Amino acid sequence: MSRWKSMQERVDDYLITRRRLGYQLKVEGDELYRFARFADEHWNNKALTIEIAVAWANSSKKASDIYPARRMETIRGLAKFCALFEPETQIPPPGLLGHGHRRVAPHIYTEEELSNLMQAAIKLNPKKGIRPVTMQYLIGLLSATGLRISEALRLNRSDVDFERELLLIRETKFCKSRYVPLHQTTIDALIQYGRIRDRFTSEGSGSNAFFLFDNGRSPNYRQALYAFQSIRRQLGWDRNSERLPRLHDLRHTFACNRLLLWYKQGVDVNNAILRLSVYLGHSKISDTYWYLTAIPSLMAIAAKRFERFTFMGKEVKHA
Repeated sequence: MSRWKSMQERVDDYLITRRRLGYQLKVEGDELYRFARFADEHWNNKALTIEIAVAWANSSKKASDIYPARRMETIRGLAKFCALFEPETQIPPPGLLGHGHRRVAPHIYTEEELSNLMQAAIKLNPKKGIRPVTMQYLIGLLSATGLRISEALRLNRSDVDFERELLLIRETKFCKSRYVPLHQTTIDALIQYGRIRDRFTSEGSGSNAFFLFDNGRSPNYRQALYAFQSIRRQLGWDRNSERLPRLHDLRHTFACNRLLLWYKQGVDVNNAILRLSVYLGHSKISDTYWYLTAIPSLMAIAAKRFERFTFMGKEVKHA
């Protein structure tokens, strides 16, 4: 006899077990509860099967062809857990609906585009509110540091150390904390934002968050994304591009620009890439390479280095 009376109970037990092991599973948890509601409505407390997993994965109205595959990957973890207690559980095979982590080519922002983003942000509504200012400085911080958007939104005022020019990123992805050094210009900008923010919240919002919206609270991801999409529409980018620039692409842009700067400075990139990996909060260096894109300026450097390598090879051959 099953230990569970519903799919939601299965999901509850699975998430409790995984989170006790240190996994946060916020996005995956939200998805699994969507699956539980779907299964409990259509499946009458049967054991998890490939049939119900496929039905739910394909029920999404999202246009992306990768989304069902990602849903299926999420279900696989739950199915493996359930199979320990319900042998009749069917575990979906890997890649059943394709690969769930295909790399989408990021948009690498030019300096002009970054400037346009920040100038357009100040035109958001409410015109005399703190939301436009917050989005302007938030975009600036993301482009200057390559932070994850969740890391920036979770910053508390005490996390910004103006004297030591550091950000404390607390227990973020992989449950790690780290310090992020800042350039003096970034510190100056954050000091300026703090003064503006405090004028809007002079009566006291009761929030310790560094970035605030007009409700006196830190914006969540959906609110920040909606504001960014409004800025993107204002700039007309929605009409001119098949692959829309994303908020997350600011992190890709930072990584590429840092690599480009190191090449121009003559830095040993093979060693420096390890520092970049730590700075970005990655647990594996392969995660850092994921953020690097073959932009024209980097390809030009690669071509010159390859040309120099082949020329030296010919000289050795003729020696």
